[in-house]
Amino acid sequence: MKVLIVGLGYVGSKLAEILAAEGHEVVGVRRQLGDVGAKSYEIREANVLNPSDIDNLPDADAVLYCVSSSRGGVDVYRQVFVDGTRNLLQRFAKNPPSRFLFTCSTSVYGQVDGSTVDEHSPTEPASETGQILVDTEGTILESTRDWNCQTTILRVAGIYGPERGHLFLKYLRDEATITGDPYRMLNQIHRDDVAGVIRQLLVHDSPPRVLNVADDQPTTQTDFYMYLSAALRKPMPPRGEASIGRKRAITNKRVSNARLRALGVELIHPTFRDGYGAEIKRLGLIDG
Repeated sequence: MKVLIVGLGYVGSKLAEILAAEGHEVVGVRRQLGDVGAKSYEIREANVLNPSDIDNLPDADAVLYCVSSSRGGVDVYRQVFVDGTRNLLQRFAKNPPSRFLFTCSTSVYGQVDGSTVDEHSPTEPASETGQILVDTEGTILESTRDWNCQTTILRVAGIYGPERGHLFLKYLRDEATITGDPYRMLNQIHRDDVAGVIRQLLVHDSPPRVLNVADDQPTTQTDFYMYLSAALRKPMPPRGEASIGRKRAITNKRVSNARLRALGVELIHPTFRDGYGAEIKRLGLIDG
């Protein structure tokens, strides 16, 4: 299978490694090549905002759109997810892939009451960036409807893993605070599991059109920090206010991964304790 990964970042690069090791032909796309070192797959430089760059991308059996806004503001978000998506869809309308996947976010769910959300739940985000993602989902599903293509929108929870996980890293720096409702729910997923889920969707006979990608155990921020406090023998963080100007609205919901589990997916790190425990051990933060 030839797979084009548009957005060779934290998740995309891991997926590329997995697929290349399995013998698939992988082409990864980055906005800037930089010093990426030797890889077992092809890497191309292209900007999704430049139609000529996108027009020069190769045809593929499967396309994964896995870009980020590089921590930019709403305007950058809109450029990447509105203009970039349009450019990519126009390019592949000429010769559609058999599969098209888009990594979105659980921020499309705006629930604040602690309720459980699944793929049928309303997508009414409180933030402008969340609405941009909802609109992008709709654009992709509508545009690929006539492609004879299996399209999947992955609504991914907060990603963590090696060198990633802002709450965990802030806690290690003694900068963490418990903001708002101390029992607000957190939904997370390890980077390696996100890559593994995508890999399975690429070969699944009948992948779903929308899929929540989260681990088995949503947790409150209090329980999350209690686990870290016990594991690292550090005090609990103090109460604090939410940061001003944050791009994502603060929500409070439990993201169900029942559909993911029904596909037969086995997570490497089914709970945050498994994943952060592995990261704590990798960093040598505790003995044993």
